[in-house]
Amino acid sequence: MLAAGLAASVPAWAEPAPARVVSINLCTDQLAMLLAAPGQLRSVTMLARDPSVSVLAELAQGYKVNHGKAEEIYLDRPDLVLAGRYTAQTTVNMLRDLGIRVEIFEPAQSFADLRADILQMGQVLGRDRAAAEIVAAFDTRLAQLQAKQPEGPRPVAATWSARGYMSGSQSLAAEIISTAGYDHLAERLGRKGGSFLPLEALVLADPDLVIEGHSRAGHARSEEVLAHPALHVLTGRKAAVQTPDWVCGLPAVLDAVEGLRTGQEGAQ
Repeated sequence: MLAAGLAASVPAWAEPAPARVVSINLCTDQLAMLLAAPGQLRSVTMLARDPSVSVLAELAQGYKVNHGKAEEIYLDRPDLVLAGRYTAQTTVNMLRDLGIRVEIFEPAQSFADLRADILQMGQVLGRDRAAAEIVAAFDTRLAQLQAKQPEGPRPVAATWSARGYMSGSQSLAAEIISTAGYDHLAERLGRKGGSFLPLEALVLADPDLVIEGHSRAGHARSEEVLAHPALHVLTGRKAAVQTPDWVCGLPAVLDAVEGLRTGQEGAQ
């Protein structure tokens, strides 16, 4: 009875769901893995298997990987390619010239964007109901976290990554920080977009919490600032490290919120 009712609600002109989907962007990789029907998603990027940036790295082991090259993707005969706004434009243009449908997703800069991307993925994959269920579960968990906001003055947190990069006040990171009960230093400095904050400015601001980016041995010298001796004079905590939960607009951002709340995320 229910199945018949659902079938009757589908417009006669509705296109069939794509059967061979390829993702060429880390965030669309993970959105697709969350929502795709069995066998629908054919390939994800190599980054999807990297646990330092992907919350679904283990799940991604079960998918074929691609390198985002138009030639290899074309040979996989996809009927839909998923890409981010800043995915290699040359590849996107070439695929479209070859008659392949490419769906573009905007990077999530807020929880509202996160919801929109999940619903968009559900629509293009023909998985609207599953997408709506994920959004509903996200909103339920978010409401529970918001109901437990810490009392008293809000401490100040700052993000601090390679070359002294700080996320702006209008960013996904800022909403994670705010939901966790902190004020973002970028807001106090009037920096809406991401920018580079001199080390001296960070030390003078002396935030209550510094949320560091990953620093890995053998990588760029731009990461050396994360271990600068001047950081030792900060009186606040340096007990959080940005993890894969922060990278894409996925429900896992609420894990980042809880990590900041408990002080256990990347504790040093």
